[in-house]
Amino acid sequence: MSSSAAETITVDYLNPVIESLEKTFEISCSMQIARTGLQLMENNQALQPISGIIGVSGRAVGTIVLSLGTDVAKYAAKMMLMLDEMPPEVDDDVMDVVGELTNMVTGGAKAKLEEYHLSMSLPNVLCGDNCRLHFPSNCRPIAIPFKCEWGELALQVGFTFHKK
Repeated sequence: MSSSAAETITVDYLNPVIESLEKTFEISCSMQIARTGLQLMENNQALQPISGIIGVSGRAVGTIVLSLGTDVAKYAAKMMLMLDEMPPEVDDDVMDVVGELTNMVTGGAKAKLEEYHLSMSLPNVLCGDNCRLHFPSNCRPIAIPFKCEWGELALQVGFTFHKK
């Protein structure tokens, strides 16, 4: 493979993202999550209704998506904002928390993938069923579903890596 040829995404690149998600939820939300699978995405739809999205560039180009079920997002907001009760609906505060969680997960992964000199965009948050996500056209995104006591969540990751 030439020095400009793209590498395919492997567990070496996914593990830092997965580890960062698990640590972020444990520390920020006092929530244990359990991975329930790993699959190539068949389409580019968000797996859950609330998705934080961050673009990544550098020696890797792609997208990291944290996709949360509604109750997971509201519970995370309750914990991170130290509320007495879960918010009754997905409001601006819940959306801000999803953006911050996405930022934390991606930042933690970035630190473990420092050899790629990654830069991250600001997080965008989408809310709604069947949201279509954008990944680089030359990659096959991977979905990693998780569950916890409050519902389901997922990482959806699509990168193209370039060798030095």
